[in-house]
Formats: sequence, structure tokens, C-alpha cells
Amino acid sequence: MTDPTDLEIQMRRVIDETAIKDLAARYCWAIDRLDRTAFEQVFLPDATAVLGAGRQNGIDEIWGKVHLVLSPLTCSQHLVGSHLVEVDGDAATHRCHFHAQHVWTGCEGGDQYIVAGTYEDRVERAPEGWRIRHRDLTVLWTSGNPRVVRR
Repeated sequence: MTDPTDLEIQMRRVIDETAIKDLAARYCWAIDRLDRTAFEQVFLPDATAVLGAGRQNGIDEIWGKVHLVLSPLTCSQHLVGSHLVEVDGDAATHRCHFHAQHVWTGCEGGDQYIVAGTYEDRVERAPEGWRIRHRDLTVLWTSGNPRVVRR
């Protein structure tokens, strides 16, 4: 077997970076639709996360945190951008900004709450593709009625 050419290495990097950015978008679609099956295709089963207060261990706890906050809402929309990806073999780091709109029609104090911040991920290549090993959510700013997401 010959060593990969520079072009092959560059192509593999582009393919991996695209797949990891897609992973971040698939997370948003999964949580906004409260789609547990799609959510399980984003995280490793034993993943960890810090999504607000406390640490979630395993996909069930991570899903539990997301579901607790989002399921009562009328709707939510999570958007991601400004991705930075660094691949090292079968592991990578991913950082991006997020902007999340949360709507609960009829909530006392106002129907909307916006949260903006960053996701910082450690991701790994699994047999099924790239998956999140650990996610940290950092809030940079908020606007609106925080009661919309308080549970």
C-alpha cells in the first residue's frame, strides 16, 4: 500500500470537516423536532454533556435534559454557524456559535426567550460516522422571558 497523496489527505480532511459540521446541524434538527431516534445518531451512547446546570452522563441523561426544557414549548429553533473543526485521525474538536429561539405561547411575562452562545465538542469517528463524545454549552447572552425555558 502506498502513502496517501497530499490531495487524498486534503480530501479526507474536507470530508471529515463537512461530516462534523453536519453533525452539529443534525443535533439542531433532532432537538427542535424532539426526535429521539435522530438524537441517538448524534451522540455516542456513553457521551457526556454540560447543558446548563450540572453534567449529563450518557445519552439518556442528555436526552432527558433536552426533553425537559424543550417538550413544553410551542416550538424552538436552534441555528449553528461559525464552525471550527480540527481533525486528528479518528478524533476531532468542534466549536460553533448557536442561536436558539424558544417560544411558549401564553407564558406569563412573554412568549419568547432567545439564548445565544457556543457549543464545544469532542467528537469521535464511530462505525456509523462521526458522533459527539462530549458537548459543553456556554451561554454568551440571552434576551426575552427566561420563564419560557425554566422547568
